[in-house]
Amino acid sequence: MARLALLSPADIQQQLADAVRSRRKALKLSRDELAARSTVPAPTIKKFETTGQISLRQFILLWQSVDSLEPLATLATATPPVPASIEDVLKS
Repeated sequence: MARLALLSPADIQQQLADAVRSRRKALKLSRDELAARSTVPAPTIKKFETTGQISLRQFILLWQSVDSLEPLATLATATPPVPASIEDVLKS
């Protein structure tokens, strides 16, 4: 059964773009400086910051340039399932 989602993939993409832009600005980096640091072209960074569109590899390169990769790595870690009923809660 599909779960109800309050956020769309586009919402998440834009949140990630906003986070990278916010970190870039906090580090006082221009897009050109971030491009040199990350190897992602400045026009790609501009497109990402405005549309949220970027390849996964380029996103990781940008994130690595403005923050630690550990938070991203935790996304691939399995999380315990959410109980579906009170019986599931009582079993655990």
